[in-house]
Amino acid sequence: MAENVSSNELGVLYKPLFAGLLQNSTAPAVIDETNVYQEANLKTREYMNTVLQDSMLPSSHLGNIENFKAFYDAVQSGKRGLILMEHYTNLDLPEIIYMLANEGSDWAKDFSDKIVAIAGMKLNEAHPLVRAWTEAFTRVVIYPSRSLNNVEESSMTEEEKAAEEAKSKKINFAAMRAMDACKKRGQVILVFPAGTRYRPGVEETKRGLREIDSYLRLFDVMILVSNNGNCLRINPEDTNNMLRDLVTKDEVVLTASPVIECKKFRDEELAKIPADDPDPKQKVVDAIMAYLQKQHDEVEPTRNAH
Repeated sequence: MAENVSSNELGVLYKPLFAGLLQNSTAPAVIDETNVYQEANLKTREYMNTVLQDSMLPSSHLGNIENFKAFYDAVQSGKRGLILMEHYTNLDLPEIIYMLANEGSDWAKDFSDKIVAIAGMKLNEAHPLVRAWTEAFTRVVIYPSRSLNNVEESSMTEEEKAAEEAKSKKINFAAMRAMDACKKRGQVILVFPAGTRYRPGVEETKRGLREIDSYLRLFDVMILVSNNGNCLRINPEDTNNMLRDLVTKDEVVLTASPVIECKKFRDEELAKIPADDPDPKQKVVDAIMAYLQKQHDEVEPTRNAH
């Protein structure tokens, strides 16, 4: 049966860019503990910016710009800064960096240069074109817990599973060291707390990962960034193939919470949880996701939705 291919699929619409994109790609196709920190490739970013310029409506903007500035100032003063951001699309990271870089202020441009995203290794290893898009932005690459769960449920032998688990530990230990070095350099770590893009109708894809609780203990301040608008939508015909995502013109509004003290937030949430709760860490992360959802819902009625 022939695939029902749409003309606005990423891989169709931007096929003319692919030769140049691949020619400029330098990121490794296999992740191990030696290459988890990857600097942005500004040559491939030019291609990503083309997609953003084509798809984001001119009214797209950063919401609560003063909160972004307050967070930047806190990081400049020596605070270790964390961004926790809703995840709807593979353009989320490119959008926040693009908007900051083009906001028109020196501080915002510098802020955009400081962002380091935590990214799953699939983005490097799945497909050369996906890797080329991804490498446009500075990343610390991890072995996601969801990927390891898939290994546990697979038909691998116990020996193969043990080897994969050992590999995941090496990669994630190296990633923690790389992230620590980023903090010492004054860089900002951006994490998508759900760990995957939200898939409409699949509520578990909007649930925060339990591991996010540990980030609150590693950072001083954070902003929670909600994401309204989606220019690159998951294709229901093929939900796992990123190159089949549907490019859609839309107004994108990325809204920042006030600056939040990580320890204070965590302590206050833990204080609300009964002493016999079986998983208080998950409850803390649930509170983060509830905050993001509330902020998202408050912004949506004001947006020029498409």
